[in-house]
Amino acid sequence: MNTRLYISGYGKMGKMIEKVILSRGLEYAGWTEDVADTDPSLAKDCVCIDFTTPAAFRENYRFLAENFKAVVVGTTGWADIREEVVEYFEKCGTPMIWATNFSVGVNVMFAVTEYMSKLLGRFGGYSPYLVEMHHFHKLDAPSGTARSLADIVDLNMGTKIDVQSVRCGEIPGIHTIGFEGTDDRLTFSHEAFSREGFAVGAVEAALRTDMLTGVHEFKELFYEKN
Repeated sequence: MNTRLYISGYGKMGKMIEKVILSRGLEYAGWTEDVADTDPSLAKDCVCIDFTTPAAFRENYRFLAENFKAVVVGTTGWADIREEVVEYFEKCGTPMIWATNFSVGVNVMFAVTEYMSKLLGRFGGYSPYLVEMHHFHKLDAPSGTARSLADIVDLNMGTKIDVQSVRCGEIPGIHTIGFEGTDDRLTFSHEAFSREGFAVGAVEAALRTDMLTGVHEFKELFYEKN
C-alpha cells in the first residue's frame, strides 16, 4: 500500500506519530505546525494526521477537507460542530477517520461500557460516575474519551453521568468508570502508559483510508461486522 503520511501539529503527539511512521519505514512527507501553509500540490497526495488544538482544527478543517487525499483526526474539543465537519468532508468527497481516542484498549473500554450500561440500565438501581485524569497541558476538559464514555452511559441508562476531570503533572491518560449500587460497586479503568498507543492507532487508521469513502469513527473499523 502506497500511502504517504503527513502530520499536522508537531507537539508531543506529533513527534510520537513521526517516531511510529519512521520505525515502520512508511512513506513520510513531513510535518507542519500550520496546516493551512501546506502546498496543495503536496497535500493532494498525502493522508494528513491531525493532532493540533480545538481552535486550530476549527479554523483549518475546511482546508483539510478541500486539499488532502484523506484525513485522520485525533484532535478533540470540536464535538459541538461535528455535524458541520462531517457534512463538509462528505461534500468534498474526502475520507476522514476521527476518534476521541485511537488506543485499542480504549476502544475495548467503549465496548465494555456499552454492554455494562445496557445491562445496568435495564435492571436499574445503579448510579454511574466517571473520573478522567490527564497531564496539565491538555486543553479540553472533560477529555474527548470521557465525553464518548459519558454519551454511551447516558444513552443506555437515561441519566446524566457525573464526570470529574483532573489535570496534573504528565499523566498520559486514565479513565475510570463506576456504577454505584446500594450493595455493590462496579468499576472499569483504562490507563495509558504513554502516548505511543494513540500514535500507533492513528497511523493504522491512516493506512486504512485507501479502502474507505466517507467519514468514519475509528471504532467502526475496529470490530468485525458479523
